[in-house]
Amino acid sequence: MKIISVKGICLSETNYSESSKILNVYTEEYGLIGVLSKSCRQIKSKLRAVSRKLIYGTYHLYYKEHGLSTLIGLDVENGYLKTTMDLERVSYASYLVDLTYQVVKQGPDTCVLDLLVAVLAKIEEGMDASTLTNIYEVKMLAHLGVLPSLDGCAVCGNQKNIVTISSDKGGLLCGSCFQSGVDRIVSSNTIKLLRMYYYVDISKITKIDVSQESVKEIDTFLEEYYEKYTGVITKSKRMLRDVKKIRKNEEMRLAE
Repeated sequence: MKIISVKGICLSETNYSESSKILNVYTEEYGLIGVLSKSCRQIKSKLRAVSRKLIYGTYHLYYKEHGLSTLIGLDVENGYLKTTMDLERVSYASYLVDLTYQVVKQGPDTCVLDLLVAVLAKIEEGMDASTLTNIYEVKMLAHLGVLPSLDGCAVCGNQKNIVTISSDKGGLLCGSCFQSGVDRIVSSNTIKLLRMYYYVDISKITKIDVSQESVKEIDTFLEEYYEKYTGVITKSKRMLRDVKKIRKNEEMRLAE
């Protein structure tokens, strides 16, 4: 085995034996790497604090191309401490890394790491996690090869008179292809935002101002679209739904 130093982020962790963990680390150069962190669960281990999900930095490894590499040390660039201390933010972050794991398992893509690091940094700054997650979900659809039609009608290709977006029909719909009673109408602002989400540079976002109506419409569309076209299912998504319900109930209680 050779020694390498590679920048990456831990997407998942699994306890191994009595005191170790296996980490799934996504890297630019080598893609997804299985890493054994020996004895990291012992109290005095120097690897204890850094052998966990949501640690981004430079991993120093005994690298094994086929099989488990071994963690030697880690220079942490970001542990997303504010995010991990907040239930709602960490729920979004957990879903994002789980989604990333599902995407990169299907093939290496160096752009995905940059996108994930960028979106987690914005959540760590305190920006709206719900909207950032939707932006990331749209971009991941492109990496999965199932991006909805966002530049023209999914049925006829017409770029004018776009009236809504449909998960069943694969994207935008024009007035001629829209079926009353079958297709759900969304606001024109929602259509504009979905188009923008695909093209926006996450790292350059400085402000998020999206109406609750559009947030709900986009979230509903993406949930339906992911279920229909991707087959991606994560436990963290279900947990995120529960956290959203708790937040909504709390907001309703405070409004009374």
